[in-house]
Amino acid sequence: MTHTKKLAAEAAGTFWLVFGGVGSAVLAAGFPELGIGFLGVSLAFGLTVLTGAYALGPISGGHFNPAVSLGLAMAGRFGWRELPFYWVAQVIGGIMGAAVLFVIASGAPGFAAGGFGANGYDALSPGGYSMLAVLVAEIVLTAVFLIVILGATVKSAPLGFAPIAIGMALTLIHLISIPVSNTSVNPARSLASAIFAQTGALSQVWLFWVAPLIGAALGSLIWKYLLATRDD
Repeated sequence: MTHTKKLAAEAAGTFWLVFGGVGSAVLAAGFPELGIGFLGVSLAFGLTVLTGAYALGPISGGHFNPAVSLGLAMAGRFGWRELPFYWVAQVIGGIMGAAVLFVIASGAPGFAAGGFGANGYDALSPGGYSMLAVLVAEIVLTAVFLIVILGATVKSAPLGFAPIAIGMALTLIHLISIPVSNTSVNPARSLASAIFAQTGALSQVWLFWVAPLIGAALGSLIWKYLLATRDD
């Protein structure tokens, strides 16, 4: 597979994750009587990863997340030289997804971007959670996400089921942490939303890069030194 195709697949997958996941929150979650609500948004994020992994995973590995790429590199499942290129592709794809979503959303009468599905702490947290609470939640949940990814993709795991496990894990992560941080565990997704938000979310986006990257590194180390077996 050519390097260009891998990067295009990562951009496309991150586009789909942001457009589908954030789009469910911006366009559908609060719609009177027919809104999909908290559970629907959680499922939407999980489904974007599940479908994207099946469609694009054979091309690029289906990371769609800078933290996942870092964790896989630390676990020896991904080349360090490719990491910066994947990060650029993921950020570009995420921003493109948010941009298309913004164009669609702005077509509604009385549209205001508001939070635009962005992440935050303190006043920008859906439940008013503190910076420390959000930091801990994002680190722990990203670490668990990496452990699930690494475990679901070992050679001894049931063939073809990894995207289901990973998508369901991301759904559960959102069910836990939407009230806390609006759920990131993905720096590219956080940056994309924050660019179009009108709440000052861009000033807090640093946390949603730092915490997921720390969490991914932690999850990778836990897997590599405590959980991995010889056939991994």
